[in-house]
Order: sequence, then C-alpha cells, then structure tokens
Amino acid sequence: METLAKESIDSKVKQKLEDILLIVSWREIARGYFGKSSSWLYHKLDGIDGNGGVGGFSEEEKTQLQGALYDLSRRIRQCADSLTDKDELYFDSPSLIASEPSPTR
Repeated sequence: METLAKESIDSKVKQKLEDILLIVSWREIARGYFGKSSSWLYHKLDGIDGNGGVGGFSEEEKTQLQGALYDLSRRIRQCADSLTDKDELYFDSPSLIASEPSPTR
C-alpha cells in the first residue's frame, strides 16, 4: 500500500487573524505579497481550496503571511511615528478602534 506524504495545511489561520480581519486590505496583501488574487487569499482564509475542498495555508504560506503582516505593521508604525516628534505614544486603552466599546461609554 502506497502512502502519500501530505503537506501540512492550517485551515484555522482566519481564527488567528480575527482581531484584524475587517481593518486589513486582504486584496492588497494577496496582490502585493503573494502575487495572487484576492479570491485566492479569501479561499485560503476560509480553509477551502480552489475546487471547494478542504484547504488552508501551508507552513511556507503562513511564514509569508507573517512576513507581510510584520512589514505592514512596520509601515504603519513609521507613519504613526511621523505624526509627532515623540518616538512612541502609550495609551491606557488596549484598543482605540471606534467599533469597540470603551470603558467610559
């Protein structure tokens, strides 16, 4: 009986990205960092392959996505830092996203 070596696929990446799913342009991530279409990335995030079967991210793709998010976070940090003379600002609230209720609302 022949056994096939199957590449490890992670179909739970979307759950790990839940906090940023609605604020990141996944189309730009797909095009700029993977050279793929947005539908390709959305299929990956939804854990399906192009034919509707089970899919997800390979370890190499997860590493590539991680690098893209690190690059994007570095670029956001540089933009934020350029707004003031201060190197870093610290906020009492863990999130300043308007859609999340603040403790004082």
